[in-house]
Amino acid sequence: MQNRFNNKLGVKGWITGGSSRFGPDRYAYTLHRITGLGILAYFLMHIFVTGSRLHGEGAWNAVMSNFQSPIFKLGEFLVYLAFAFHAINGIRLIVVELGQAIGKPGVPAYPYSYSAMRQKPFLVAAMIVAALLMAAGGVNLFSIG
Repeated sequence: MQNRFNNKLGVKGWITGGSSRFGPDRYAYTLHRITGLGILAYFLMHIFVTGSRLHGEGAWNAVMSNFQSPIFKLGEFLVYLAFAFHAINGIRLIVVELGQAIGKPGVPAYPYSYSAMRQKPFLVAAMIVAALLMAAGGVNLFSIG
């Protein structure tokens, strides 16, 4: 018996949502997936590092000494960027799923108005808020020293 649900797009189809046409909403979708995976990777690393505390203060200090380089400060900033984008875009997605940013259905007459066009200003506003959070976090992270 042949499988009715052949996945011909593979990982690319999972990341891009199966679409070959990219607009701002598709880029937000792809970036939301990538940042989610990045936050998951950070979370798993955080569990490992925190778990080293179980082996005593010496093990904790040995592990923490590995994270004092500038490259890890940059990594912390990238985690913050991912979190800021993922959180704001997640809030936007919740509001859209609740039907608040789509608007009322209209008459299907030319020129056609569809929900992606009606929620685009909300997407732009969410990305501006995320960018402001990212900038504020960058100033804060790199000015503390």
